[in-house]
Amino acid sequence: MSLMDTPFWDVFVASFSPEIWKELWGPAGETIYMTVVSSLIMLILGLFVGILLTITNPDGLIPLKASYTVSGALINCLRSLPQMIMIILMIPVARLIFGKAYGTNACIIAISASCIPMYARIVESSLLEIDKGKVEAALAIGSTNAEIIFKILIPETIPSLIRGFTVAVISVLSMTALAGMFGAGGIGDIAVRYGYQRFQHDKLFACVYILIFFVQLIQGVGNLVSKQILKTRNLI
Repeated sequence: MSLMDTPFWDVFVASFSPEIWKELWGPAGETIYMTVVSSLIMLILGLFVGILLTITNPDGLIPLKASYTVSGALINCLRSLPQMIMIILMIPVARLIFGKAYGTNACIIAISASCIPMYARIVESSLLEIDKGKVEAALAIGSTNAEIIFKILIPETIPSLIRGFTVAVISVLSMTALAGMFGAGGIGDIAVRYGYQRFQHDKLFACVYILIFFVQLIQGVGNLVSKQILKTRNLI
């Protein structure tokens, strides 16, 4: 029976069954694991690439037009790929690293590869918002490029970077659900394998509740941290 043929209220009530939620503890843990690890990889590499794009910009600290053009084009190419295609393209890479193309660890490669370019652009956009006068003043007093990056650019844009990272983490979470179709496990796997293919709509609804809760939690924490930093900065 399709979802359209199932009484909504019956499915809604059944989705709160304790038996269903017991089955979802493990997949929820797999989703959290994939999201956390992928987000950490995205944070480190995305921040690095975003800083690199900013300083090699024609108006940056180390203008390298050729490098900026090539790296920017590569990032745009990666960002243009749909998430499903990125997962398929990363299958050989995952097999090379982990010896298999399925499972949570294998899909973390594809999730990270898909989200790093996005976060790199977010970082670049945040860093480019800094008033050029502050950078010029720092250069005038003899500050090195490293000092400007770590004492001016990053500290001044931390609230914006956190908000951007929050958006990126939610994208990571959504991709873990998609990766469930390719053997990654997690909530996405349950939603597709039981909720869609076997018409167990109560499990599908329960998976939706969990994903909504995760998104609200991530967004709430991100907003809270960003506001606290801004509040502390205003008090100084």
